Parts: sequence; structure tokens; C-alpha cells
Amino acid sequence: MSEFLKVRNFSCGYRDKFVLEDIDFTLKKGTMFGIIGPNGSGKTTLFKGINGELKARSGSVILNDRKIGEMSYRERARSIAVVAQHIHATDITVEDYVLMGRLPHREKYQLFESTEDYHIAHHFMHLTHVYHLKDTYMSRISGGEQQLANIARALTQQPDLLLLDEPTSHLDITHQVQILNLIQKLNEEMKLTVLMIIHDLNLAGEYCNHLLMLNKGRIFKQGSPDEVLNYQVIEDGYDTVVVVRPNPVSGNPAVFLVSDKVLKQKDK
Repeated sequence: MSEFLKVRNFSCGYRDKFVLEDIDFTLKKGTMFGIIGPNGSGKTTLFKGINGELKARSGSVILNDRKIGEMSYRERARSIAVVAQHIHATDITVEDYVLMGRLPHREKYQLFESTEDYHIAHHFMHLTHVYHLKDTYMSRISGGEQQLANIARALTQQPDLLLLDEPTSHLDITHQVQILNLIQKLNEEMKLTVLMIIHDLNLAGEYCNHLLMLNKGRIFKQGSPDEVLNYQVIEDGYDTVVVVRPNPVSGNPAVFLVSDKVLKQKDK
């Protein structure tokens, strides 16, 4: 597979505040790519740089051989869909919310959704299992259902790249697995390239095929889950004692925390 997303010597950030430096990595099409790292390491800043919300201070982000910084807002919206961490649930129906994903594809002077727009939106609503909620207000469904509707809206954009900012935060384990299983299915069956911020290292190790760990605005480690999620890298990157063992079913790395109480008992 050829290079799909290239981030080259990239730097971005905020004036007189946090800045990312020397970010360099490449994604092949169809990659399930996870960004991990402690709080304040630059994960969300990197997302904003990739989707063009933050301008590059140096370097470039290239998607399908085009620099994102040179794309118009409309072009970016057709190429990149973002699933935000926080959803502003208002009194809009699920169907109307998902249909907002078709806005970048509207023709000039088009005021209303076309038959094709509805067809595409309904397809992804069925795929994300929210079609039965189409006439329900977003403010009246659960957090997990809101996140599924949010993913349906992003897919309705028909993007080349799907960015997810902590898609499982604040969700119970049932909805975490439901959402990540769905994303994994889309990644495999549609060859959709996925880049997501994820805090839970066990979920990152189980679902992603490539990981990038940030620390203090720089790349600390990147590679396969086995290469990144070993105890030494995690302890150095997070300043936290852990134990890493293979998941007995999948073989992927599983991370176990160790409390100070247990450590002190072991030292006696």
C-alpha cells in the first residue's frame, strides 16, 4: 500500500503556549492508528494540526498527495471527518443531525437534502444501529447512542480519513466495545483509514495496528502495539509502574496497573 497520510517535520501549537515539535510519521491507507500519551502531551493539538484547524509553524501534512494547509475548508471537509469527544446534544432529530454530514457535498444553491443524501445518511444510520432513533431528539438519547450518531454523521461525509478524539471516553464497557468493534469493522471492510486519540492503553493495544506515543509535545515512541506497549516504554512515558502481559485470547499486549500499596509491600 502506498503512503496515504504523511506528516513531515510538523510543528503547530498556540502562541506563547503549548507547541508540538518535529512530528514525523506516515500512514498507509486502511491503517487503524492510535495516538496515546499522558495528559498535556499534545494529542488534541496534533489532531487540530492534521485537520487544518491549527496552521503549521513548520513542516507539512499531506493527504493523498495534497497539502492539507492548501485545501479549502470545503475540500478538507470532504476528505477528513472528525468525531469530537464532546457532543452538543440539542433538540435536533438524529436523522437531521446525521444529514449535516452531507453539507460539504451540497451543490451551489442547493437548499435541501437530495434523495442521494438521505440514502447515504440512512445507510450509515443502519450501519451504526441508530436508524430506529431517527425521529428522536439527540438530547433524549444516551451518551453511547449520541456517539454512534456522531460516527454516522462523520461517515455520511464519506471521508478518506476518519479522526476520532477519545471516542470511548465517559462510556461504559459495553458501549466502548460496541463503538470500537464498529470502527474496526469499518476499517477492515471499507478500508477506512482511522486515526484516533485513545486514553485506555488496553483498548489501544487490542484495536489499533499502529501506535504513536506523545510526551511533552514530541514523539516518544511509535510502532506496533507490541513495540510501544511494553512496560519500560510505558513507565518512562507515563512515569507510572505497570506490568504488561499478552492477552490470553488475542495475544495483544494488556497493561496492568500496580498500586503504591502493593509496591510498598513488595519492597518489604
